[in-house]
Formats: sequence, structure tokens, C-alpha cells
Amino acid sequence: MKIFENIINHKMNTITTEELLKYADQYQITLSSQHASKIASYLRGKKINIFDDGERAKLMKEIAKIAGPSTAKEVNRLFVSFTK
Repeated sequence: MKIFENIINHKMNTITTEELLKYADQYQITLSSQHASKIASYLRGKKINIFDDGERAKLMKEIAKIAGPSTAKEVNRLFVSFTK
């Protein structure tokens, strides 16, 4: 299971704007291209573990600053779906 977590975390740490928008569309999450770009730029190279609730909560606070609380809530929903 650890390898699966490593693959997903690596993807989150290297995600592009286009990939983030594709996943948002796939999971019916409203995300503007401007917000996706800012979020992807923030995530790139951060080494964040989205499987750790504490790290994900800190990440959501930062995303809320970038894109607003409602967008952060939607992105969190997307990340939680990746962890299941």
C-alpha cells in the first residue's frame, strides 16, 4: 500500500495545471484555470503527503488563501477521493 501512496504523493508534487483541471472535471469539481494554475504552482516540489490528515489540513489552509475557502473545500474533496 505504501507504494500506492508514494505514487499519488509524487503525482500531487508534480501536478500540472492541465492535469489538475482534468481531475477536477472528472470529479465534478468547479475549479477555474487561474486557481488551478496557482494551486499547481504551489504544490510543485512541496513533498506533501496527502494521506496525512494534518499535512492535508495545512495544505487546505494554504489553498484557501490562494483560491478561497469554497475552492479549498472542493480540492480537499478531490484529494480525499485520491486517498481512498
